Amino acid sequence: MGKVLISGGSGLIGKRLSFLLRSKGYEVRILSRTHKNESEYPTYVWNIEKGTIDQAAFDQVDHIIHLSGSGIADKRWTEKRKQDIINSRVASTQLLLQNVKDLQIPLKTFISSSAIGYYGAVTSETIFDETSNPADDFLGKVCELWEQSVFQFTKENIRTVAIRTGIVLSKTGGALAKMKTPVISPLGSGKQYMPWIHIDDLCNIYIKAIEDEKMSGVYNGVAPEHQTNTSFSKILAKTVKRPFLPIGVPAFLLKMIFGEMAAILLEGSRVSSQKIQDTGFSFQFPDLSSALSDT
Repeated sequence: MGKVLISGGSGLIGKRLSFLLRSKGYEVRILSRTHKNESEYPTYVWNIEKGTIDQAAFDQVDHIIHLSGSGIADKRWTEKRKQDIINSRVASTQLLLQNVKDLQIPLKTFISSSAIGYYGAVTSETIFDETSNPADDFLGKVCELWEQSVFQFTKENIRTVAIRTGIVLSKTGGALAKMKTPVISPLGSGKQYMPWIHIDDLCNIYIKAIEDEKMSGVYNGVAPEHQTNTSFSKILAKTVKRPFLPIGVPAFLLKMIFGEMAAILLEGSRVSSQKIQDTGFSFQFPDLSSALSDT
């Protein structure tokens, strides 16, 4: 089936994707900041700050899936943290590209994560699609620079795909674990949209990007169903059998706690999944109720 090198393979998406790829017969290897003796997959060390990679990782690799990047919501957005978020995405992509060029790897496909943050932290009636312009805010800037570095691979005649990902729902952690509070309430006005996707659907988009040679460019990795923060919270509360309090957590309180980063909680617009559906991709979990019941 081919050899796949995954950066960020020990993360939430990477673990599930590695499992699904191996179950389909792919040989999976992982790029990690530290060597993991207990890993199920061959693991190779890289250091983005020093610009080093164990070059054995690229031996006979057919596809690279690039998932690495500092967590957007892990820490408050100081100026230093903002630069770290950008560098972790851009510098890591550049490092992979340089090694592919230097080692003359005959790579078939380079697939990278991106984010719906490309469209910005904004609530509007617009349904954003892949032709929309990047937002003029921090999230938009991060994703624009990120994707610019990703599509440098096309200059090497390598088929390149970027997946702009929404909120990933998984039973093993991630955003959903933080949402399942004892009492579930909307955030702020509750009118902001929350583009989401079940982790298996997202992983299957990555697998399709490997197997469908017609796929290239940008695709939104979001489910076809649109939910506001309020409607999402109601369905979540019902699914996990916890009380729903319709009074939203005040926006000013979230801004006090998270600073500028609160924007990712308080704002959000609809994002279209039509382009990926037009490739013939079928969502296993197209509606939130089925996705939450599974996770």
